[in-house]
Amino acid sequence: MRDLDLKTLRLLVAVCDAGNMRDAAAEQHIEPSAISKRIAQLESTLGTKVLVRGRNGAVPTPAGRALLEHARSLLFTMDRIEGDMAAFKGGIKGHVRLMASASAIAESLLDDIAQFLREPAHQDIKVDIEERLSKDVVSMVREGIVSLGVCWTNTDFGGLEHRPYRSDQLTLAVPMDHPLSQREALYFEETLAYDHVGLLPSTGVYTMLNRAAAKVGRRMSYRVVVSSFDAAFRVVGAGLGISVVPREVSGIYVSAGQVRLVPLLNDWALRQFAVCYRQQNELTAASQRLVDYLCDRASQTEKISCQACS
Repeated sequence: MRDLDLKTLRLLVAVCDAGNMRDAAAEQHIEPSAISKRIAQLESTLGTKVLVRGRNGAVPTPAGRALLEHARSLLFTMDRIEGDMAAFKGGIKGHVRLMASASAIAESLLDDIAQFLREPAHQDIKVDIEERLSKDVVSMVREGIVSLGVCWTNTDFGGLEHRPYRSDQLTLAVPMDHPLSQREALYFEETLAYDHVGLLPSTGVYTMLNRAAAKVGRRMSYRVVVSSFDAAFRVVGAGLGISVVPREVSGIYVSAGQVRLVPLLNDWALRQFAVCYRQQNELTAASQRLVDYLCDRASQTEKISCQACS
């Protein structure tokens, strides 16, 4: 099969988004007949129909829907390549692509990177950040798709080099009138008699909590499953359950009087995050500078925090 034409794929996406060739043609500044000819050539190359044309417009066939998904992904990648190259032309001297877990992004990582980019010495560095599950972060760093990853150290790094970053403390968020709200501290096992608000089964927190419950011969009861810590806080604040969440992302909800935090006494409640990469000698100067900055800033911040506590 010949190489697929990117322009034709872009036109296919435009037609599917618009629902007809007329509007897609106006958007892409091309004649509808030219779009029709290109898509007919695409169908001939692929040996299958990708669009069903009718009086009410055009809709993708099953094969067209599969192609559409790949086309969107491919065009997104091509747009990023174009943007990256334009950035270097405009004076960017370094480009770092980083993936991080939801917990890392929800806590201090974005603030740390923002501070890194504000420094005059780093004005010519561009940093791209994507959120992924910890296991996917490690996988994509290992495959060389991104140069850096930030995730929980409980993850299997599989030979990747890594340096300690920040730590956080898992705690129990409870409604203000909940029976556990008067406790000064407790063990996770004591929460299993109540309905929980949990994260998605694909997350590391979900797996860890269910393993902890299984160790004591219990199962967790979920009343609500959400996709983020912010959503978990809102559900807890509405009185629909309790949730294990990082203390570091709770400030706005605690100060608003929506929830109360009860410390967990389990050893695993203190989590450590790390910056991971394939090999230090493979890092670009910009990536190495970011790693050093993140790790040094985390070390200094936590040292100050410990001094304040003592």
